[in-house]
Amino acid sequence: MKVEVVAIGTELLLGQIVDTNSSWIGEQLALAGLDSHYQTKVGDNPARIEEVLNLALSRSDAVICCGGLGPTQDDLSREVIATVMGAELVLDEAIAARIEAMFSSRGRAMPRNNLRQAMVPVGATPMAQQPGTAPGLVCPVGDKVIYAVPGVPYEMKQMVEGTVIPDLTARSGQSSVIRSRVLRTWGTSESALAELLAERIDHLDDGGNPTLAFLASGVEGLKVRITAKAPTEAEAIAILDAEEATVRPILGDIVFGLDDQNMEAVVISMLDERSMTVAVAESLTGGYVAGRLCAVPGASRVFQGGVVAYQPRIKFELLGLAEGPVVTEAAALAMAHGARRELKADIGLATTGVAGPDEAEGRPVGTVCLAVAGSMAERAVTVQLPGDRERIRQFSTITLLDLLRRELLAGELA
Repeated sequence: MKVEVVAIGTELLLGQIVDTNSSWIGEQLALAGLDSHYQTKVGDNPARIEEVLNLALSRSDAVICCGGLGPTQDDLSREVIATVMGAELVLDEAIAARIEAMFSSRGRAMPRNNLRQAMVPVGATPMAQQPGTAPGLVCPVGDKVIYAVPGVPYEMKQMVEGTVIPDLTARSGQSSVIRSRVLRTWGTSESALAELLAERIDHLDDGGNPTLAFLASGVEGLKVRITAKAPTEAEAIAILDAEEATVRPILGDIVFGLDDQNMEAVVISMLDERSMTVAVAESLTGGYVAGRLCAVPGASRVFQGGVVAYQPRIKFELLGLAEGPVVTEAAALAMAHGARRELKADIGLATTGVAGPDEAEGRPVGTVCLAVAGSMAERAVTVQLPGDRERIRQFSTITLLDLLRRELLAGELA
C-alpha cells in the first residue's frame, strides 16, 4: 500500500511554520511498514488543494491530509475533500455537541464559526480521537481513502496513532516493518563517500532490500542510512546488522557513531571507558567545545573544565605560550598542554585560528590549528575550513573532537 502525505497551509510555504508534521507522519508510516513515496505542501487555495489531492489519489492508495480543519474561512480541507468525494457536507450533531461542551467546560461560549468543524462529508467517518475542537475524518474515495487530521501536532499524533495507522495496516492486508540504521561519519566529502560505496550501492540496487542513502547534515557530518524491510522487526534488524557489518570495513574510521550518537557523546564515552579526563583551551571557538562536552549526560566524570583564551596575552600569561604568532600548530600544542596542566587533566585540547578578516595574522580566513596533548603523545593539525564565522567555529569544534576520537582509538595519549 502506498500512502501520501499532503500538508495544507500557506504558512508552511512562507516558512512561518516548519512542517515537522509530515516528517513525523513519514516516520510512523515507515515503522508500520507502509510505503510513502511523496509528501506535498500546498497553500490555502481550494483549487490547488483539490488538484494536489486528486494527483495524490492518482498515484497512491491513501492520502493523509494534515491541516485545514480549523474554524476560520481559510480552513478549507473539509470542503475540498467533500468535492473530491463528490459528497455533500452535513452537520454532525454529535460533533457539534462535543465542541460546545469543550467550550462550556472552560466557561466560554462557543463561537458560531466552530460549527464549521462539525461539518462532515456524507460517507466520511469521524475519528474517535478528538483532543481539540477539530475532528479527524476517514473519507473513502472509491477504493481509496483520505484521512483528514488537524495540523496541531499533539492532536494530529493522537489521531494518526489511534486511527490512521491501524486502519492503514488493516487495509494493506500485510504485516511488515521498515527499520533504518544511520552510520554517522566525519572527515570526508559526500562525493568521496559516494565513491567509496558505489560498488555496494550498485549491488544493492539489484535486490532493493536493504538500501543505502546519504544524508548531508552540515556541521554534524554525513550520514549513511541503511534501510531494511521485513515481515518482522527481528528479521529487519538482522538485515541491518548484516549490512552494517559489510559497510563498516569499507568506510573505516570515518564512522564515529550510530543513529542519534553525536561526536561529543562518543568521545565522552571513550574517555569514560579509559578513565581519562580532558580539559580544553579555546580561542576562535570561544567555548563551543566545552559547551558541547558539557551537554552530554555524565560529562562531569571526565570533563575538567575549559579556558576561553581569546586575547593573545591570556594565551601567553595563563597558558604559557611563547610570545609570537598564535595561529600556529606550535601555539595550539602549547595551549593544549597549558589546559592540561592548569586544569589537571589527562588530555588537553586546543583551538586557535582565523574566523574573520580582522584576525588574519597574515593567514587566510578559515585557517584553524587544532591540538590534542596527552602525557605520552601529542598531535597538532592545520585545517582550512569553509564558510562564514559561525560555520568555521562549528566545523572547528567537531573537527577537534574527531581528532581526539582518532587519537583515543590509536591508544597513544596516555
